[in-house]
Amino acid sequence: MGIIGREAEAHLSWAGLTDALEAGHRLPRAEIGDTVLHRGQDTMLNRSAWIDGLGQLTKCATIFPGNGARGLASVNGAVTLFDDQTGALEAVVDFHLVTKWKTAGDSLLAAKRLARPDSRAILLVGAGTVARSMVEAYASAIPDARFTVWNRSPAAAQAMAASLPHVSATTDLAAAVGHADIICTATMSTTPLIRGEWLRPGTHLDLIGAYLPSMREVDDEALRRAAIFVDSRATTIAHIGELSDPIARGVISAADVRADFYDIAAGAYRRQSDHEITLAKNGGGAHLDLMTAAYIMAAWRNRLV
Repeated sequence: MGIIGREAEAHLSWAGLTDALEAGHRLPRAEIGDTVLHRGQDTMLNRSAWIDGLGQLTKCATIFPGNGARGLASVNGAVTLFDDQTGALEAVVDFHLVTKWKTAGDSLLAAKRLARPDSRAILLVGAGTVARSMVEAYASAIPDARFTVWNRSPAAAQAMAASLPHVSATTDLAAAVGHADIICTATMSTTPLIRGEWLRPGTHLDLIGAYLPSMREVDDEALRRAAIFVDSRATTIAHIGELSDPIARGVISAADVRADFYDIAAGAYRRQSDHEITLAKNGGGAHLDLMTAAYIMAAWRNRLV
């Protein structure tokens, strides 16, 4: 059993991770189980996954939105990885390392499959840790990408723009949406921020932030206009407000979800024209944590080869 920390990051690549995620989805479909506990706005989320041929994983995450005022990270946790054949504890992997690479890798894989090949203008909605990771991830696949960041607090967007190359800040969200090729939302919003009427043909949306039934980042019109994709039907359609709310109200149906990552091999996870608006909901299920943690462990073990 080993402990794998942040030092492993030097041995990772975004291309390597997206390849590992695709390979993981060619294995038997994952068994997953989630439990969620609440105390007001505080959340404890336990996620487990088992993929035959890859292994088992448990991930415990605590989300305490008030931690920012205490000078602490709002999300913490632990990741344990178990051997596929014996169930023995194989590694304890740094929680934040797995979360960063899983979350950004999930959306990067979707963008590689769904965004137009000529996409360059990327709008980041939210200026937190995930948005910063997405700059790194998108830039790995689009070297000449140009980034614009919008945040409810303009000062946070300006600070992010000042600290990263090729990033500028904006206060006009509607205009930024209208000029973007890729829109990535990474917020804690419970009300839609992106309006469908702002979207131009050919845009790709990566929706990351919403993870509870009460959360939304885009409005009903965006869902009506878009071809909808998810990373996993099992962890998004009935569990996350971005989809469960409009489905319950008859705005869309579960059948409107065109494909998930398990449909990549069959060729269904793709845009059908340059004019199509594509929307990918990143649910970040535990099976993706397992694929990511297994990739990190393999990269760390192979560092001296």
